[in-house]
Amino acid sequence: MAGRGRPRDAGVEGRVLEAAMAEMRLRGYDGMAVDRVAERAGVAKTTLYRRWPTKAELVIAMIAQLRSAVPFEPSGDSRRDLSELVSAVASTLTAVPRTLIADLAAAAAREPRVGESVRALWGERHAAAVAVLAKAQEDGLVAAGTSPVVLVDQLVGPLYYRLLITGEPITSAYVGELVDSALGPLEQS
Repeated sequence: MAGRGRPRDAGVEGRVLEAAMAEMRLRGYDGMAVDRVAERAGVAKTTLYRRWPTKAELVIAMIAQLRSAVPFEPSGDSRRDLSELVSAVASTLTAVPRTLIADLAAAAAREPRVGESVRALWGERHAAAVAVLAKAQEDGLVAAGTSPVVLVDQLVGPLYYRLLITGEPITSAYVGELVDSALGPLEQS
């Protein structure tokens, strides 16, 4: 038996999430209106509300898209894996306007569902970084008494600090310095 109604347009999700990103860039989380997102994406409000009943759920989908755009597959080389992981976080942070990151952080603090989603999405990445550092510890690259969880905070925290507080650039050289600070400089043979 054939499905009822029109088939789903596969491009709707991409257009809506792109429109949501544009609205957040322009107006921030508080000023973003789902109706304007629907208009910008060229979809009916009912289509948008059927998929994302609230603004928070739409932003959660947008965050998930940002997160999935930067995959991570460990290679077993702790230094390379850690460099790629910190570079991926840096790339995500620098790919979107600073104000968007600030608005997402503020929305995560104010809206429990957004906060839960942000923590869940980054939790996987955090766990991957902890696993890489635990392996680095097994390989003797990180001191035995060092907490991999705290070390991840020490590696990623400075990226947010530069982005939101000092405004200094997040360069690949800076990412390299962060990794070297965790693992020690790469020995030249």
